[in-house]
Amino acid sequence: MPAANQEIRIVIRSMTAFARVQESNEAGSITWELRSVNHRYLEPALKLPEDFRQLEPEVRKLLSKHLTRGKVDLGMRYKLEQQLQGGISLNKDIVLNLREVEQQVLNIVHEGSKMSVADILSWPGVITDVERDFSSLNELALSSLEQALEEMIRSRCAQVSEIVAELRKHRPQMMTALREKWEANLDDKLKQWRETANENRLEQELVMLAQKLDVEEELDRLDTHVAEVINVLGRDEAVGRRLDFLMQELNREANTLGSKSQDSATTQHAVDLKVLIEQMREQVQNIE
Repeated sequence: MPAANQEIRIVIRSMTAFARVQESNEAGSITWELRSVNHRYLEPALKLPEDFRQLEPEVRKLLSKHLTRGKVDLGMRYKLEQQLQGGISLNKDIVLNLREVEQQVLNIVHEGSKMSVADILSWPGVITDVERDFSSLNELALSSLEQALEEMIRSRCAQVSEIVAELRKHRPQMMTALREKWEANLDDKLKQWRETANENRLEQELVMLAQKLDVEEELDRLDTHVAEVINVLGRDEAVGRRLDFLMQELNREANTLGSKSQDSATTQHAVDLKVLIEQMREQVQNIE
């Protein structure tokens, strides 16, 4: 197969994985666009050009290999190189035969008009399309689709990073709310601990509580794991086990984040993270 040039673009949209991959070779170019949202079952909607309809069974097979659920909109476009765009061919034998038959008829009936050029061109078989060879583009279409499906993992990684960034922005507000809550309950705690603890002990308890509820370490580890997923995806080797392990680590941090949550915003972010990580985990199960 001719060498392919590649262009990859990932767009981040809320809880939607989107990937666009364009590859080209000497025959032309193929562009895939995939958009997937969470769904209980795998529900693909395919938009293939007429010249590539025969690839639909292979396309569905690749989708099932990489995805087990989700509503997936998948569209493909292609462009042929100039020399393969083809044209029309004139069947001279049919034209000559038409003229011969026409003259024989006129010799018999001695009346009537001759066929016009338009009449001849509209005769079946006079004009035919030049056959185009799509074999190399068919191969390119399937290989680039697999690349697009793998890019969806990177898309979800980018969404995880977005959520982590939002949590970092929200963290000062969360810590302020916690501090206000502690101060409001301070009198009650003092009454409970006055006979058994001094002020230093109380301060130590508050510091320990703050450490238990702070999520900075979890956010750092999420960023580290996401960076490693991107790194592993770029390796030219079997990476399935490594990716599966990283999915477990990402899920562990998301669970811890949820358990430490003290407000609805953090809880929702933790849920979103778990959904994204589960989607990635399903995909990496099929990577060697």
